[in-house]
Amino acid sequence: FQLRPAARALLLRRYHAALAMGKGFRNPAVYGAKIRAPHALVMTFLFWNGSLREKLRAILQATHTHSRNLACFVFTYEGLCALQSHVQGKTYQFHSFLAAALGGMLVFGADNNINSQISMYLLSRVLFALCRLGMEKGYIPEPRRDLFPVFTAVVWGLVLWLFEYHRPTLQPSLQSSMTYLYDDSNVWHDISDFLIYNKSRPSE
Repeated sequence: FQLRPAARALLLRRYHAALAMGKGFRNPAVYGAKIRAPHALVMTFLFWNGSLREKLRAILQATHTHSRNLACFVFTYEGLCALQSHVQGKTYQFHSFLAAALGGMLVFGADNNINSQISMYLLSRVLFALCRLGMEKGYIPEPRRDLFPVFTAVVWGLVLWLFEYHRPTLQPSLQSSMTYLYDDSNVWHDISDFLIYNKSRPSE
């Protein structure tokens, strides 16, 4: 069995778009599994009260959804970018935006926990990047001092205000984390649920 023809085909320019779509499915599938599995493992065993089987099923489901969605998105994005470049004869900046916007709507358009987390993760980084781009282009003046402490103060002030007085507006996973950090820290009955356990174990 010879691999040389296949290896040569990988280097042919006329196959590049199709091969990029193929690897664009493989890489995010692996990346999604690596990112989501540890996160789901920690969050599920920390906050879920179901059986071990239910917890493992939830971890596998979250990992599968994250990995599949990333793979489908990158596959779609690569394909749409290649299609636009082929139709117009060259690549333009708006190709990336259109391909990603359509792919995002098709793949991440369903309102569920996984898609919500991914989109909010991206939103914070997009806002930071747009601010930096605005300063590079001269649309936003360079700050004369470090504004990060002010930014941090506003973010933490707002999130705790929302948690204390408008909790349902926060994402469920954030609510669970903050409940563990703040609400559960105010409740204990004896030394066991003060130092060893978060909550008292039910009596046998």
